[in-house]
Amino acid sequence: MQNANSLKELVQISRDSLEFYEGASTKVNSVRLKSIFTRMAGHKRTLIEALSGKLEMNHESVPSEGTFAGSLRKTYADVLAALSGNEEKVYVARLEETEDRLLKHFEKSLEDATDPSVRSLLQAYILQVRASHDEMRALKRETAA
Repeated sequence: MQNANSLKELVQISRDSLEFYEGASTKVNSVRLKSIFTRMAGHKRTLIEALSGKLEMNHESVPSEGTFAGSLRKTYADVLAALSGNEEKVYVARLEETEDRLLKHFEKSLEDATDPSVRSLLQAYILQVRASHDEMRALKRETAA
């Protein structure tokens, strides 16, 4: 299948994001942030399922883990949050960076998609990816104020 590597990369980056949101939701005290992080994790889970389903349908392997870079980002955020004394601000800022990363790769994959079925799948999810990005960007601005 054309664009399989691109879909695999998106699955991995989405897994990074999912795991980061799940971890952050257990470390913040704010009920509002816990709710937002849990909802965002749900969006990532849905995205992973859709992308993985496309790969499986085309007999392609599905990555079961995230990326090394994603693991480093999460670890860095955990350390920074522990040292800063303001976990919520740190997690929001780092999660917003994770959304930036996913959106950048998602848009590049959509731009490069040559397989019509892959292009259609990515178009079906780009609005949600952008909405998640924009929500976290607004939350970062709010917590920075």
